[in-house]
Amino acid sequence: MADITRRFGFRHLRAAPTAHIRHLRGGIPAHDGTGLAFWFRPLTAALSEVPADDRELAMLFHARTADFQDVTVQATVTFRITDPAVAAARVDFSIDPDTGSWRSAPLDQLGTLLTETAQQHALDLLARTPLAAALTDGVAAVRDRVTTGLTADPRLAETGLAVIAVRVVALRPEPEVERALRTPARELVQQEADRATYERRAVAVERERAIAENELGSRIELARREEQLLAQQGANARLQAEEAAAADRVSTEAEATRRTRLAEAEAQATGMLGEAKATAEAAWLTAHQQADPATLRALALIRLAEHLPRIDSVTLTPDLLTGLLARLGAGPGES
Repeated sequence: MADITRRFGFRHLRAAPTAHIRHLRGGIPAHDGTGLAFWFRPLTAALSEVPADDRELAMLFHARTADFQDVTVQATVTFRITDPAVAAARVDFSIDPDTGSWRSAPLDQLGTLLTETAQQHALDLLARTPLAAALTDGVAAVRDRVTTGLTADPRLAETGLAVIAVRVVALRPEPEVERALRTPARELVQQEADRATYERRAVAVERERAIAENELGSRIELARREEQLLAQQGANARLQAEEAAAADRVSTEAEATRRTRLAEAEAQATGMLGEAKATAEAAWLTAHQQADPATLRALALIRLAEHLPRIDSVTLTPDLLTGLLARLGAGPGES
């Protein structure tokens, strides 16, 4: 909207850089351009403001497919007014000289024109397209058809409009039909999910079986090694017993040999001692046989004294002394 100020019965207009202002005075263009600023008299001026920027028009309409199914088309059209003079001549873009606002709704009029034209081309295409094909390839087909139809439409060119781009946002059927169409896909997705679940379970079972087999193999190998260990321990025990028995046998034989030799030595020593004693006894007897009786008695007394118990005191009677003295006084020949 243009900015208009009042000064002493005159008006000053200042337009936006994206607005084309057309000022007619007496039917003759006085100012014609974009982003203008000028003074004018409201009683003799006819002002029009045509937007020169790109405009976005969102549209939503219903169509029917070849199999009589209702679909909703949501699209956006980008357009621009390329010839403001022609557009101002075909559509009412006049503005109030006091407020600068449009006297009517020209953009709504252009929007209606674009929407009805685009809808006509889309309906014509979808009416010959089945629902499945429309949902599969309908977005691109409708976009191309609407773009071609709007670009080639002579009325838009006569109005000074140029279509920059067409975007089809969505092409959707009725909610009940959409749910019905989604059911097979959902079933397929569910089947794939179930298949993936079954495959995952099968893989898990296979892995568990492999783990169980590995554990069983480990147990078998452990039992085999324990058996080998027990056999080796038994062999070691037998070897230790045999070695101990051999050592005991050697020790016993050595002890027997030692005792035999000791007995033989003792026997030999005993024999030699007996012989020595016999020789000593024979010499002793020979000595006694050659000795006189008095000497023998003396020796007997000595031997007797050696074997008598300890005598602390001896009592000699006169009878004993008399007889002993008498014997001692007698000579050796008398006795």
